[in-house]
Amino acid sequence: MNELDVADHIDQVNSVAMEYLKGKTDAQIAIAYGMPKARVTVLIREWKEMASNSNAVRIRAKEALAGADQHYTSLVAEAYGIAEEAKNQGALGQQTAAIKLVLDIEKSRIEMLQKAGLLENRELAEQLMETEAKQDAIMKIIKDVVNDCPHCKPKVLAKMAGIGKEPVVMYDN
Repeated sequence: MNELDVADHIDQVNSVAMEYLKGKTDAQIAIAYGMPKARVTVLIREWKEMASNSNAVRIRAKEALAGADQHYTSLVAEAYGIAEEAKNQGALGQQTAAIKLVLDIEKSRIEMLQKAGLLENRELAEQLMETEAKQDAIMKIIKDVVNDCPHCKPKVLAKMAGIGKEPVVMYDN
């Protein structure tokens, strides 16, 4: 490989990496750049190896992830504020949407950290347990609120049915 080939290869690795960091899948990147998916996978792996071996890149990545994590924290706090305001106004639909937003934000945060390779199995398990505990608490809140509002119950059940694979069942107390 001559210097021009090396420069072209590095440009290709960087272009693919930029798309990967935007959240695109290997298949989407392959289609966008007109290359085989296996080639995209190899380029992403190569980029990860280069990035993990560069101290400057690791420092920048840690700073960027810390900033993104802090941003997620502020988004969660804002969503909880919206949920509380909706609760105070008796707007069950808005409260439910805000609570679901918290779950979605936390899920995105975990996916970001996983993609960055920062969550090891033990940490991932702890994060998942914490998220599941929050989800259980949120479900209890929703059930308590819905059981007090027979008009709201069918609306909430209908919206929740589209979220997961398991059917949602709420029993009257």
